[in-house]
Amino acid sequence: MSYRFFQNRQCEYFPCHKTAKEDSFNCLFCYCPLYPLGEKCGGCFTYTESGIKDCSGCLFPHCPESYDEICRRFSEVAELCRRKD
Repeated sequence: MSYRFFQNRQCEYFPCHKTAKEDSFNCLFCYCPLYPLGEKCGGCFTYTESGIKDCSGCLFPHCPESYDEICRRFSEVAELCRRKD
């Protein structure tokens, strides 16, 4: 099941979020695919003063057990990209 977990300890940003569980920090979804879902992403985020979504406190895409939930929600992200004409 190696396709579900990837870790790049040689990355200059590893780990990109503060965590007490560095050994289980999953880099597979380096950029969260659920980000475009905005407030419906299900993660722990805030907004900056200028209104930008800030996910720096969210570990959801970096937890190995989140893989199935992220894959299950790809259709929601794809719907955002669907042509409307």
